[in-house]
Amino acid sequence: MTPLTRHGKAAFPQRSTPFDQRVLALVQSIPAGKVATYRQVARLLGSRGCRAVGQALRRNPHPVTVPCHRVVLADGRVGGYAGRFGTRKARLLRQEGVQIRDGRIDLRVYGWKR
Repeated sequence: MTPLTRHGKAAFPQRSTPFDQRVLALVQSIPAGKVATYRQVARLLGSRGCRAVGQALRRNPHPVTVPCHRVVLADGRVGGYAGRFGTRKARLLRQEGVQIRDGRIDLRVYGWKR
């Protein structure tokens, strides 16, 4: 079971970097049925490191609690997930009501506004 803080958020292991922890905390706030882009997450954290966001999500120790499947490419493509080619990520997004047409998500409809 994932350890939680007293506020119900995931507690992140000490081996993660401060940047990783900030990425995971932000991604944890994306609601079901919405997606954010790697670029959007980076910018919200005051960074230009889209790839660094992807690497932080790749190291996510709590993929159930921290919904890294809700972070997609800037053009709406699903992208990879847990070393696979996005099939699991797409399935999780569809279960949350996100429609994927021709391999893309309409960010105007499903994009997270923060």
